[in-house]
This record gives sequence, C-alpha cells and structure tokens, in this order.
Amino acid sequence: MAATTLAGSCLTGLQVRKSVTGPRSRTIPRVVARAADAHRLNQAFSETPFDGFKFSPITEHQVSRAMTRRYFKDLDEYAEADVIIVGAGSAGLSCAYELSKHPDIKVALIEQGVAPGGGAWLGGQLFSAMVVRKPAHNLLDELNVPYEDEGDYVVIKHASLFTSTILSKVLQAPNIKLFNATAVEDLIVREDAMRGKYVGGAVTNWTLVSLNHDTQMCMDPNVLESKVMVSSTGHDGPMGASGVKRLQKLGMVNTGIPGMAALDMNTAEDAVVNNTREVVPGMVICGMEVAELDGCPRMGPTFGAMFMSGQKAAHCALNSLRRQDALQQDLAAKQSSSGAAPEPVAA
Repeated sequence: MAATTLAGSCLTGLQVRKSVTGPRSRTIPRVVARAADAHRLNQAFSETPFDGFKFSPITEHQVSRAMTRRYFKDLDEYAEADVIIVGAGSAGLSCAYELSKHPDIKVALIEQGVAPGGGAWLGGQLFSAMVVRKPAHNLLDELNVPYEDEGDYVVIKHASLFTSTILSKVLQAPNIKLFNATAVEDLIVREDAMRGKYVGGAVTNWTLVSLNHDTQMCMDPNVLESKVMVSSTGHDGPMGASGVKRLQKLGMVNTGIPGMAALDMNTAEDAVVNNTREVVPGMVICGMEVAELDGCPRMGPTFGAMFMSGQKAAHCALNSLRRQDALQQDLAAKQSSSGAAPEPVAA
C-alpha cells in the first residue's frame, strides 16, 4: 500500500519541470511588459527644460577681474563717504533704507559678518515669527511685507521675510555700498576749534584678520573717511557696542557704559528710540548700542524699536550733515568779510 502510494505520487522529471515552470513561464512576459511600460513612463516624464544645458564660455581671469575691478572701484569711491553705518542688523538696515531715500547722500554700510541682518533672521529663541509693536508696522507697509494684525502689534510669519526684503532694497540703492566680512577696528578722531573732538571715519580690516590679531603677525588696517558715522553694532558681545566702548576709552563720553538693564519691553522700546542721537560730533548711535550706553532695559524678541531707532538715526545723520554745511558756510562768510582766504571745516 505504501509502495503503491509512493509510486503513484512520484512524477517524472519532465512532469515536475512542467508543474513548476509552467505558471512562472506565463508570468515572465507580464513582468517584462510591466518593466517596458515603466521604462516608457520614466522616459516620458523625465525630461526637464534644462536637459542639455550649457553655459556660455568664460576664463578664470575674467571671473577674477570682474570681482576685483568692481570691489576696488567701490573702495576707491567710498574712501570718502557722507555716512558710514557700522553694523547691518535690523537697526543698521533700517537706517540705510531711510538714507536710500536721499540719493545724493553717499553711504558705506559695514558689516563684520558674511551675512548681513544680525539677529533679525529669526524671532526670539530661534522661533520663526517676528513681533513688531505699532506704529513700527508702518515700515512694513512701506516695504510691502505682509503680517497678521493682532491689534497693538503685528506678527510677520517669518523674521527672514522682513530682513530679506529690506536688505534687497538697501542693496539695490545706487547710493549705498555694503562692505560685509569687514570689521571696524577703531575710529578716526580729529579735533578742531569749532567742533572739538569729532569722529571722522572708520578704521577697517577683514573680519578674519581682526579676529586673529593675537595668533598672527600684525596686519595694519585700512581707513574710510566719513562726515557722520552711525554706530549700530548691537548690545555687548565679541564686536557688540564697539562704537560706544571706544568712545569711553577715548574719554569722549563722560559716563560709564552700564550696559543694558533687565528686560522690560514697554520701557525699553520707547527709551531706545527716544535716546537715539548724535552722542558726540560725527557719531550717531542707534539700536541696542543706545541701551548699552544709557542703561536702558532690553526688549527681547520684539523688533519695532530697532526699525524706528534706525530710521531716526538716518535723520540724525542728515541733521549732522546740515549742521556741518552751515558751519562751513558760516566760516567761509566770516573769512570773506575779514579778507582771509576761506579754509574748509574738516569733515
């Protein structure tokens, strides 16, 4: 019985091959067909408008000359500027934007970092949204930056939207040149009988050089002259509040530098805008540098004061330029009436 069952259950090799390979042999054409269909679909939907793209030819020396020719032309042109703004954070950019409305004023904007914008690429604690108290939202309307209106304040969905927008406006202005990755190591300070000691420009160097004076041999700086400097280097830090710190060391500000006080948004923003001013002849301070000098509270993650302090600083600089022109004219008139040859007031 067992033998019969075993014999009956045994199949020939041919029968085994047929029973095993038969169904598979029928699926192979289907697999091949599906693969062919997939290949045709891949071919049909893989084309882009950039296939076969080819750039126009260029040589390496053309690239080098295109960059260096323009950069050194800018350095030559802005070796004498009407206004130098030190620091391209939210206050410095707001100042530069306001001055872009005066195309006859030549402005050099100096930023120690590679990327301008300071801390205004994000809101508080690395969050995205930017909070702006009214009426500083008027600048956002002017820039066409959208926001959500929350009554007494507005919220921009991402701080970078403001910063990228105002930065693009500043960079497009024909009277403004940004020198980034450039540090202001010191001030040019002069003195005359009419103005006393005054700031006459910036001592500059590549930021990487400034950060490594202690590790490398001495590398002397460059200089840019100005009629007015706006110092907007922010609160205390590696290069923060550098303008007022230098004024204190030079004895040009009588008070100490207490540094910003603890956070109080309502007090802080009003104080920073109200105290934005020409602190010594030839130097205007704005933004958090005001808080460092005057001991104003910090405001934390609300940016309206930075906008309006920067805008006010632009007008303080314009007023300083007007006073200098008036002094020049007054001196020329006095010398003319006395018969003496006119001597220009130093910028």
